[in-house]
Amino acid sequence: MKLTILQNKLKQGLTIVERIAGKNFSLPILSNVLLRAEKNFLTLETTDLEIGIKYWVLAQIEKPGLITVPVSVFSNLVRLLPEKPLDLAADGQTLRLETNSHKTEIKGVSADEFPIIPQEKNATILSLPSSSLCQALEQISDIAISSPARPEIAGILFLIQDRILKLVATDSFRLAEKTLTLPKGSGGGEPVSFVLPQKTSREIINIFGSKDANIRGVPPSDQNEIRIYLGPNQVLFESIMAETDHPQVNLVSRLIEGEYPNYQEIIPDKHETQLVLDRSEFLRQIKLASLFCGKISEIKLKINRKKEALEIFSQNTDFGQFNSTLPCQVTGKEKELSFNYRFLYDGLSKIKSSEVIIELSERNGEAGPGVLKPVGDSSYIYVLMPMQTS
Repeated sequence: MKLTILQNKLKQGLTIVERIAGKNFSLPILSNVLLRAEKNFLTLETTDLEIGIKYWVLAQIEKPGLITVPVSVFSNLVRLLPEKPLDLAADGQTLRLETNSHKTEIKGVSADEFPIIPQEKNATILSLPSSSLCQALEQISDIAISSPARPEIAGILFLIQDRILKLVATDSFRLAEKTLTLPKGSGGGEPVSFVLPQKTSREIINIFGSKDANIRGVPPSDQNEIRIYLGPNQVLFESIMAETDHPQVNLVSRLIEGEYPNYQEIIPDKHETQLVLDRSEFLRQIKLASLFCGKISEIKLKINRKKEALEIFSQNTDFGQFNSTLPCQVTGKEKELSFNYRFLYDGLSKIKSSEVIIELSERNGEAGPGVLKPVGDSSYIYVLMPMQTS
């Protein structure tokens, strides 16, 4: 293998792929990156056996070939070098890197030992702006939770039907659903669903999201799309280079087996009470009340319809108690109920509108789930169960 490549382009690719490299004492090859030189590209590949990633970098290839080297050593070396062209060459199990003033040799491992990253590409099930997908995942992905008894809720449900993509996550105590309208020509046909591991959803946000995009080399844009390909047991997310119609990043992940719970049964279809209040001030009051919560993190809410106010109360036998009143618009019944302040705070923090709608329901004569919605945005709902206190 022999090639010349720009330092900043190689650094961008290594910044992405080193996130996926596994740390496995029984399979040390997983902490390596596979370098594959062919045609006009250097491909960087890493995997932890659950997620695999390929990143293509334009390069001047003099001699094709491949080798694997420790990704942390290689990435740190490239990161510290000046932004000048780099000459890479490999003979046997040694990688040589040269610049005008540097010459380094890194001991590698035969590429034959590196696991094959599957690249099944069936028909594209959908294509959508990367910013839309990443922002949607940011609103829900933290809710999923590992559960040995119910492994399916450890992931994010993707449900595609009639140009609508619904993303859902739950931990049994709360649930969030985000709805996206897909571009024309995407998401048609038969309904499709799969459960994506939470870890993969976080990597999608980190790799394809808009933060620090200049470092990652995946520029944020409503025109920059992610293509999604679904296989029997895996899913592939792909972005395309700006310079040419060639993949920039391929991220492939195993799927979680099992049937996702019928989450729609959890969402109330009607409510007895509805509040509209200032989101930022409500967040601040919850944070203040949390200072006086007890071990079970309980915050009590009391709706006063006559005063059009929400009364917030928390108490700790060691520290004291907190009381506050927040003006709001109230329709429906007066109610008094308790929520876990962390769950309530998390839901409000994911909503971006200046005002928030809170809907309270009843089930079998008892307090039912609470529903949070942004004012003016019907695409996001957050459902949380009230605390049952004596």
